[in-house]
Amino acid sequence: MIRLSQADARALAVTVLVRHGMPASDAEDVAAHLVDAMVTGHAFAGLPRVPAIVAELARKGPGGPIRVTMQTPVSATIDGGDVNGYVVSLVAAGKAIEIASASGIAVVGASNTWFSGRLAYYVERIARAGFVAIHTANTAARVAPFGGADRVLGTNPVAFAFPCGDEPVILDIGTSGVTWGEALLRQATGRPLDPGTAVDAEGRETTDPELALGGAFLTWGGVRGSCLAFAAQLLGILAGSDPVLHEARNSGFFFLAFKPDLLMPADTFQDRVVRLREAVRRSRPAAGYTEVRMPGDRSQQARRARGEGEVEVDPLVYRRLLALSGARFDAVGA
Repeated sequence: MIRLSQADARALAVTVLVRHGMPASDAEDVAAHLVDAMVTGHAFAGLPRVPAIVAELARKGPGGPIRVTMQTPVSATIDGGDVNGYVVSLVAAGKAIEIASASGIAVVGASNTWFSGRLAYYVERIARAGFVAIHTANTAARVAPFGGADRVLGTNPVAFAFPCGDEPVILDIGTSGVTWGEALLRQATGRPLDPGTAVDAEGRETTDPELALGGAFLTWGGVRGSCLAFAAQLLGILAGSDPVLHEARNSGFFFLAFKPDLLMPADTFQDRVVRLREAVRRSRPAAGYTEVRMPGDRSQQARRARGEGEVEVDPLVYRRLLALSGARFDAVGA
């Protein structure tokens, strides 16, 4: 693996994105998100995403401007201007915080945008501002509904966050058995997919990433995961997306943020969250497990353990980024 300082990883991403047409300020926002994904243990959502973003930039350009098209005391809609969703989601999360700070609750929808990375990145910001957050995104049709073989749904992640001092509780799940980024990474590094996560173009189950990328992903949890994917699809439509997204465009991002004290004093809620967390962590692990964790624990543990230390990049991904950057970066690794 190639080891890069976090600063160098961000600089490499910014260099590539700016070289391919993204404004520098947007590139810095995207790079910060990608490196945070790697720091928290989600390598597939980090630098390996850059080539796919570059491909979209080549196809459609950087887009802009981002505009608030409607606002009430408790809601807003945002036209993303076909700007990358990593940037639009930050604007939408910021607008949710702004409105909820004034009114106690905010519903924000953003559309005319594409790709958005880890939803945890945005709901964590909202929770650290003191609000409960719910966020969904629908994406390009790459997932077959339960019992189907055709792409109709997106990978459609769903995220929740609950404020709790310096350690908010964060849940971020995709509704497909494999994410698009993970499939691309496994294709690039020659690793198979997990069984039961995808079908090929003929509807036959496959673990070959290339065949899966030409076929369809499956939802996790059978019909239950499919139902959750439909909920995210419908909330995305409410946010302004097309019913079915046949390409990476016009995704719908839904944000709900509200103050806990709409239902109970914030301190009381935080105390109960802490008590739940302690009960979970003290509970006995099942056979084959060494501990019981709260959602998001692994990511936060990885962030604390890594601190400002280096991140690792697969050599194939690193060489691809160097080619796209037109520059050379010094790194430590094999």
